[in-house]
Amino acid sequence: MGKLDGKVALVTGASRGIGQGIAEFFAQEGAKVVCAARTLHEGDHMLDGSLDRTVSRIKEAGGEAIAVTADVSSEDDCNRIVEEAKAAYGSVDVLVNNAALNYYIPIVDYPASRWMRAFAVNLHGPFMLSKAVLPDMIAKRSGAIVNISSVGAIGPGRGPYPDAGGRGARGGTMYGASKAALERFTQGLAQEVYEHGVTVACYSPGVGVATEGTVHFGLSKSLDDPDREPMSMMTRAALLLATEPLDRVTGRVTYSQEILQEFGWITNGVGLGITLPGSGFSRM
Repeated sequence: MGKLDGKVALVTGASRGIGQGIAEFFAQEGAKVVCAARTLHEGDHMLDGSLDRTVSRIKEAGGEAIAVTADVSSEDDCNRIVEEAKAAYGSVDVLVNNAALNYYIPIVDYPASRWMRAFAVNLHGPFMLSKAVLPDMIAKRSGAIVNISSVGAIGPGRGPYPDAGGRGARGGTMYGASKAALERFTQGLAQEVYEHGVTVACYSPGVGVATEGTVHFGLSKSLDDPDREPMSMMTRAALLLATEPLDRVTGRVTYSQEILQEFGWITNGVGLGITLPGSGFSRM
């Protein structure tokens, strides 16, 4: 038996990268998976990956999934994703807010329109989707919302800055700010819905994961970059946060290897939360 047998999971950004990995792993664990993203067909985006590919891989492995093309920065699209999920499988039991956007532009050059769009994807989307799935979760007194943050949420601290030309200074400010806000949103929402039995948690890669996006932006050498953690760390951490009892995980802002090691799913973990400090929210 899988840990998600009989459950409906909605995963955003499921066309590639971490979202694809979580969607496929959740299907292996028995979930009916609603895969949402903007890219339906291979070639529709400059990066490899599509909803067609993710859903096909799930079905070829014996799982069940549907594709919903949508833009999570749109409230109408967020509501439509949830309605299509309910029409296909029933109410959503697990929501994974994975979709994210950044343009890697220094603030002095950042177009306001792109700033607004990135914040809409990274923060407003999780808010709108959470709002859409919560009525059913509250009615059932069960459910889980898992938000995916980033090492970028950890700020550079105060100056002076010997690495003033580092990656964060070359366009990571907006992304980090939106992810830090997502971590605060996680803990606030967790407190709000605690009495209704709904888990809300947030986590990031402990050492970073190689994806089509990180390779494109030069943050990983390749999809099998040995300096990055295996995708299984992220997929298993999502499963843990979605299935462990409420009081053990709700309100947690954590890291993939940290939470897996804490619960005994791995040993000898490294990275954020273990060998490196996490964000302020992760230590609350």
